[in-house]
This record gives sequence, C-alpha cells and structure tokens, in this order.
Amino acid sequence: MDHHHSGGGGAEDEETVVTERLRQKLNEANSAVKSQLSLVQDHVHFTLQKEYFRCAYECFDRRRNQEEIEMCVENCSVPVLQAQNLIENEMAEFQERLSRGLMVCQDKFESAKLQHIKTDAYKDMESCVEKSIKDNIDSFPHLVEKLKSSLSIPN
Repeated sequence: MDHHHSGGGGAEDEETVVTERLRQKLNEANSAVKSQLSLVQDHVHFTLQKEYFRCAYECFDRRRNQEEIEMCVENCSVPVLQAQNLIENEMAEFQERLSRGLMVCQDKFESAKLQHIKTDAYKDMESCVEKSIKDNIDSFPHLVEKLKSSLSIPN
C-alpha cells in the first residue's frame, strides 16, 4: 500500500509543497516591501495631498476667472502626480527585476527537468527563488532611500 502511494504522485506532492513554500516566501517579501514603503506612501497620501488641498483652496480667488482657477488647481496637483508616478515607476522596475530573477530560476528548473538531471530540481529551484527574493528584498531599502531623497522626505 505504501509502495502504491509513492508510485503515484511523489513529484507532484513535492511540487505542491515547494510551490506552497515559495508562495509563502513571496507573501513575506510583499509584506516587507509594503512596510518599508509605508513611510513614502504616507508622505504622498498625507503630506503632499494636504499641500495639494491647501494650494487648491488658495486658487479660489474672486479676482480669478474660472479658467485661471482651473489652471491654478491643476498646477497644485503636479507634486502629488509626480510623486505617484515616481513611486509607480520605481515599483514597476523593482517588480520587473524580481520577475526576471524568478524567470531565470524557472528556466533552470525546466532545463534540469528536460535533461533529466538527477539533482533535486525542486530544491534547486526553491533555493534559486529564495536567493532571488532575498537579493531583491535586500536591495529594497536603497530604493526606498532613493525615493525619500527624490521626494525630500526627512529620515
């Protein structure tokens, strides 16, 4: 009975376990990124938004016509939009680097399977993915510092 079970889905079981562990790692990485980014997000959502509303409020002046008011309000939104674009672009690049790293791991794994290399392909893939995630997470504080510097956020 025991023999029958191992003949059926040994690799699939292992794949499920590894996939689950890697999903867990990615979730942990995601949480780490979110918490490190929270200060920057807070600056945009609170400080810059507050400035925007203060600035926009000042635009409503009886000496201005409707068009001038609209232009004024639009100008007020520039810092918030620039900050949001900057963060989105940096995060997109970060995601791209992470994805590329994970694709390399996937390619190595597929190649090992194709060549029937008898090393433990799943373990190799898992350690490759873990290293890729760790390298990206380790570089993330530098990205946050770059954003804080670009947005003039005090430490």
